[in-house]
Amino acid sequence: MEPQTYVYAQSFLENFIKDFQGPGGWALIPIMIVFAISIAVAFERFIRLFYQYNTDGASFMFEVQKYILANDLDGAIRVCNGAGQAALPKVLKAGLQRASRDETQIQNAIDAASLEVIPKLEKRLPNLALIANIATLLGLLGTIMGLIKAFASIAVQGDPVQRQAILAMGISEAMNATALGLITAIFTMIAHTILTNRATKILEEIDEFGVKLMDLLSARKFRHSSEKEA
Repeated sequence: MEPQTYVYAQSFLENFIKDFQGPGGWALIPIMIVFAISIAVAFERFIRLFYQYNTDGASFMFEVQKYILANDLDGAIRVCNGAGQAALPKVLKAGLQRASRDETQIQNAIDAASLEVIPKLEKRLPNLALIANIATLLGLLGTIMGLIKAFASIAVQGDPVQRQAILAMGISEAMNATALGLITAIFTMIAHTILTNRATKILEEIDEFGVKLMDLLSARKFRHSSEKEA
């Protein structure tokens, strides 16, 4: 970090702490609360989407496919049971449990499991977009309130030196509210984008490997029918 950048960052942090502790610090409190909520939601969604609900779809499907080709559906179901709370195995398991029925029933089971999983993947993600907008608006509100306070104080102050000091303090308070609001919004938007992309990736894998499972089960039934006719 360059010396000028470091000095600027240090000065901003010192002014922010000073304004937060001062009489006008209450304007920053709502933004801090929103920031804390944003961090909590993003952390919870990160754990869910990157660890709890996530799995390597290609590798997992390869394992399931080996059991299906070996005509061991129970083994394929055991693989799904061993995947914990991951989303893809739950959907594939629903299809495997209906493997002996017709294709329509298998597809209905996969669709029903997908509809159960999708809300869990997308849960609270729209809230992050809302939080980003709220943080921006709160920062703007804090800016306006700080400027109103500064100009109102100047109007009743006769000493030019005091006027300048009051104006500088009010503008500093206003800009800190803007900065904190933008920091919160930027962090939240980045988190929202990353988490939404991960949820979309899991959903795409569910669609892709759900179709592959249907194809495998259909081929299995056709093979068994041919063997019986022979």
